[in-house]
Amino acid sequence: MVTTLVEQVLDRAATWTAWDGVPRPIDDRIYTPHKAIRRVADHLVDHLAEIEARVAGVPTIPDHWHASASTTPADLAPFTAEDLDEARSRLTRLAQIYAVRLGALGPAQLDRRDRDAWTPREIAFHLEDSLYYADAIGFL
Repeated sequence: MVTTLVEQVLDRAATWTAWDGVPRPIDDRIYTPHKAIRRVADHLVDHLAEIEARVAGVPTIPDHWHASASTTPADLAPFTAEDLDEARSRLTRLAQIYAVRLGALGPAQLDRRDRDAWTPREIAFHLEDSLYYADAIGFL
């Protein structure tokens, strides 16, 4: 799931060097190419930290991301070929970490529920929702 998500995000991002610099309003937020990449990466990091903590049997650290509510000056910068290269490196490495981590878990660990938290398998499926951020920009 995560590898496919990253491929789909990067397929869209490959066209973002043509971005006209105008933020895209979606729902009650605005998105730019940088913000979309940041949100996908943050979402992956957040849930990876959750999975790792739970596998290790330690409490998870609550996230304090500003998430989509904030648009930073860096989010408004032009999206260059170098930015695309950085996004490819960052997101493909995160996808590999997920593939390795989830692949190392047996079925019981993948489906282990801690109280009302999602199982690692459910988290992997939930991450597919991150495509929303890339779809906010779409193919340019």
